[in-house]
Amino acid sequence: MRFPHLVLAVLMVPVMAALVVVGGRTLKGSESAVTVDQIDPGADTIAQGTGPEEPATSALPTPSQPSKPPSPHSRAIDPAVVAPPELPSGELERIEPREPLSKLALATPPKPKMPGDWSGTKLFQPVASAAGLIEAKGYSVAVSGIDVVGQDETCTMDGKSWPCGIRARTAFRAFLRGRAVVCTVPPEGGRDLVAAECRIGKQDIGQWLVENGWARAAKGGPYVDAGEKARTEKKGIFGSAPNLAGISAVPAAPAPAPQAPGSILEEVDGALKPAVPPTPSE
Repeated sequence: MRFPHLVLAVLMVPVMAALVVVGGRTLKGSESAVTVDQIDPGADTIAQGTGPEEPATSALPTPSQPSKPPSPHSRAIDPAVVAPPELPSGELERIEPREPLSKLALATPPKPKMPGDWSGTKLFQPVASAAGLIEAKGYSVAVSGIDVVGQDETCTMDGKSWPCGIRARTAFRAFLRGRAVVCTVPPEGGRDLVAAECRIGKQDIGQWLVENGWARAAKGGPYVDAGEKARTEKKGIFGSAPNLAGISAVPAAPAPAPQAPGSILEEVDGALKPAVPPTPSE
């Protein structure tokens, strides 16, 4: 049984080989067949040892190069016109600045215009913080032409010191009490201290302070002569301490008022009679 099978197998080998050969020829004649020559044309040359050592790259696609941007259009420039001027080799010389093109550049801001009939600002209920300093209506005014006497200033006369600053302020407050002051300040005031001429009616406040010795005349001011006269006569801060001997430190208590009777009638000998009114001395 095995021998026939073996013989049959041997006979089938040539038949199978013939079928393979016929099939190969059919595939070779077809358009879709791919041969070894198409895959690698130089395979036979490399096998024979006559081709190049490096693998062939002719079949690979060449990468495309990126396109370069077009070069900008350029033109020739005259260096004598565009180039900066050459600096001199020597030292630089400073020159004076040119004059302004217009006089408007030198103009100062205009001053506020006052009405034609304006003669000052009236300040009501003035308060003296020192002899020569006035505060009222939001203004803080220093009387011009004088040197203000501070309230903490002390003066010495005949070897005795006394608080002349407080005494000068007290005298100035008494002078201003219940009176309106007119000062040459703008209609709208501020918190800054301003120096201005002040008066009450037709009386110059600076003149009054210097004449009575409650302020010193400023050098070169209009009250120099009045200040020298007050110093010569030893008025105000140029004199001695005021005599306070006749003034009591504590005022005397007032006498009690007479008490009215409890009733306008009083009983006398069992009868009601009008009460006798007290005398004024009682």
